[in-house]
Amino acid sequence: MADKYGPIFTIKMGINRALVVSNWEMAKECLTTHDKVFASRPKTLAAEILGYNFSMFGFSPYDFYWRETHKIATLELLSNYRLEKLKHVREYELKTCLKELYQLWDNNKSTNKMLLVEMKRWLADSIHALPFLIWLDIGGDERSMKKIAKELDFVVQGWLEEHKRKRDSQEMNKEEEDFMYAMRSI
Repeated sequence: MADKYGPIFTIKMGINRALVVSNWEMAKECLTTHDKVFASRPKTLAAEILGYNFSMFGFSPYDFYWRETHKIATLELLSNYRLEKLKHVREYELKTCLKELYQLWDNNKSTNKMLLVEMKRWLADSIHALPFLIWLDIGGDERSMKKIAKELDFVVQGWLEEHKRKRDSQEMNKEEEDFMYAMRSI
């Protein structure tokens, strides 16, 4: 295609247009000189609904807000200190997951059938196949995402209230200082 259309061209992939760069000089220019132009991500319905109108840093467009939230996440969530401090949480979650898988296998081992474990992705890109029909909400995807968003709000609100209560009553010790604590402190 590069021989026919040149070293840089666009193609349509589903509803999104993709830029194809097949020349290292142009790729370097895209990734250095014009990197901010290419740094953002597409706006999807899922990111809008589940990402609080693109405010979660993984879904937000590249701008001042994204740079600030990225800095906070890098320093407060992904630093070696924080990762080591919260290691016990990751270990607990992994052990719980493995116990559940083992229990599922143990309950079904007498059937001599292959055990299938379905690993569904929460958000599928299929909703965006026909963007002009999104308002119809065929399949109820938007309605489902809004329901999930409300459930997540309820859970996160509970965590936030628990953190407020612990902080106000001085119950929180250094081992319990997690990302939510850091964000509230900032």
